[in-house]
Amino acid sequence: MASNRGHRLRLEDISHRFGDVLAVRDINLDIAGGELVALLGPSGCGKSTLLRIVSGFIRQSSGRVLFDGEPVDHLPPSRRGAGIVFQNYALFPHMTVAENVAYGLKAQKWARRRIAPRVAEMLALVHMSEFTGRKPRQLSGGQQQRVALARCLATDPKVLLLDEPFGALDKNLRLDMQIEVKRLQREYGITTILVTHDQEEALSMADRIAVMARGSIEQVSSPTEIYDRPKTLFVNQFVGSANVIAGEFMRAQDGVAAVRVGEGALLKVEETPQLAAGAPVLVSVRPEQLRLNAAPGEGCIAGVVKAVMPLGPHVVYEVETQSGTSLKVSEPRAPATPLRRPGESVHVAAPAAACRVFPKP
Repeated sequence: MASNRGHRLRLEDISHRFGDVLAVRDINLDIAGGELVALLGPSGCGKSTLLRIVSGFIRQSSGRVLFDGEPVDHLPPSRRGAGIVFQNYALFPHMTVAENVAYGLKAQKWARRRIAPRVAEMLALVHMSEFTGRKPRQLSGGQQQRVALARCLATDPKVLLLDEPFGALDKNLRLDMQIEVKRLQREYGITTILVTHDQEEALSMADRIAVMARGSIEQVSSPTEIYDRPKTLFVNQFVGSANVIAGEFMRAQDGVAAVRVGEGALLKVEETPQLAAGAPVLVSVRPEQLRLNAAPGEGCIAGVVKAVMPLGPHVVYEVETQSGTSLKVSEPRAPATPLRRPGESVHVAAPAAACRVFPKP
């Protein structure tokens, strides 16, 4: 197996315009050798444009792309050392699996005697050795994606770029391929950027996630940090499911703030921003961090169960508060414990450590 792996990638002050539209704005990002970083965001946020800037298909309006500390902006895609895999696989339909994998090697003028062993090595890596003579139309979507990965890795790229690579696959196959690509990335040790709009995909695969919105990076951190401690309201609402409750900032003392919400309840919140008393805020808490109690208590919001949704090992309750706010509560489902019923009065407990507060836009 090749040893050309673990290259560092740096993006310095990258911006790009399409006419009057600023598609990418002041991007700074360092990716360590062998790291998998996901660019996560909604359609049109600039993540695919950024990927094409790294690959060399788009020349940015300003800023620099560096591999191992050396600028590569002057190099064409064929000489930059970035391998890219697209959602539609981009396999040549008239070529066999082996011929598709060999294509890049021939384009790079590899010696003929080295090509066949390299093709065999790459197909073994992706568990496709028995399909060498088949055409792409004879393969499933997952198999075609494996061949596309083998073709990309065969040329020993410095950086692997994955542009929504699982978007064309059904849910079960998508999960299988996510596991497979993560295995390959770890085994091969290649620096990787994954572009996706799928939160679960980014959370499960990436070492770090860069959440993008409107051409900028909102937050870069580990998946657990992104999920548990989002820095902006956008990150909080885009990554995972969150209940958002309007309230009024009351006071902060010893790292714990008090927020009065529309239901009249006083919620305690940890890790609060600097806000003036009376400032309008939004309190966010994940459904799985809430609990339903029969009796009132500190940090509880009164409400009525409106819907009950058993989901295997968990049950999701929709609770309507006295002010009309709808809250989702996800609890573990114990077989011996009866489910709550629609119309039942409950009190939703929101622990201080689970609550996040953001200034109201």
